[in-house]
Amino acid sequence: MASASFTAVETVRPARMLLPEHGVMKHATDIRMTGTALEEYHRKRRFTETPEPVGQVRRSSRRCIFVVQKHDASRLHYDFRLTINGVLASWAIPKGPSMNPSERRLAVRTEDHPLEYAQFEGVIPAGQYGAGTVMVWDTGTYKPQDGLPPDEQLARGKIDIVLQGEKLRGGFTLVQTGKRSDHSSQKERWLLIKHRDEHADPSWDIESPRFDRSVLTGRSLKEIESDRPKKISARGAR
Repeated sequence: MASASFTAVETVRPARMLLPEHGVMKHATDIRMTGTALEEYHRKRRFTETPEPVGQVRRSSRRCIFVVQKHDASRLHYDFRLTINGVLASWAIPKGPSMNPSERRLAVRTEDHPLEYAQFEGVIPAGQYGAGTVMVWDTGTYKPQDGLPPDEQLARGKIDIVLQGEKLRGGFTLVQTGKRSDHSSQKERWLLIKHRDEHADPSWDIESPRFDRSVLTGRSLKEIESDRPKKISARGAR
C-alpha cells in the first residue's frame, strides 16, 4: 500500500527489534520522523525500548475500522480509535465507552496512531510514554453516517457512526465540546454518546466480568502483563 512520505531528522541507535504487526513479527529501527500525521506519535516513543509498532500513514487504506484498547497506565482508561485519513484518530476515555444512551463519556483527543496499532496488545515498559498494559478490548468496522466521509466529520467536530464490533454495536456520536485555541496546550475534549437504537443497553456495566477479556487473544490484563500464551480466538483463526 502507498504511504505518505516523511523526513528522517534523527536516527538513534539503529537496532533490530521485533514488533507485532498484523500477527507478523517485523524488524524496525528507532527513528524520529517528521512531516506526517504521525509526527507526535513517533516523537513520544523510543522504538528500541517499546514493543509498539512504528507504523506509517497508509492513505490507500479505505476500510473503516475501529478499535478500543483497555490501557492500564498511570490511570486505567480506554483508548477509542477510528481509521481516518490513513491513521487511527484517537481519544482517551477515562470511564470507557457505554452502551447506555443516558451516559455521556468524556473523550480526550490524543495523537494519531498508525493503523498497525489496531492489533497491538502487550506491555509498554516502565519509563516509556504510556507505560502499562494494553489490551485489544474491542474491534470491528464502522460506517459513517450523515452522508459525510469520516475526515469531514472529524473536521466539523461531530462524528456520527455505526459500530459493528463484538462488544460495541449500533450508532454512536462523538462530539467536540469546544474549540481550543491554536496556542493552547489543552487537548480537545469530546463526548462519546450511544444512540437510542436496538443495541442500546440501559443496564450496561463495563466492569462486568463478561467484558474483561481481549477480543483478539482472550486474555485478561493480568494474563497479558504476565505474558501467558495467547489463546486462539475465533477471530484469530479466520
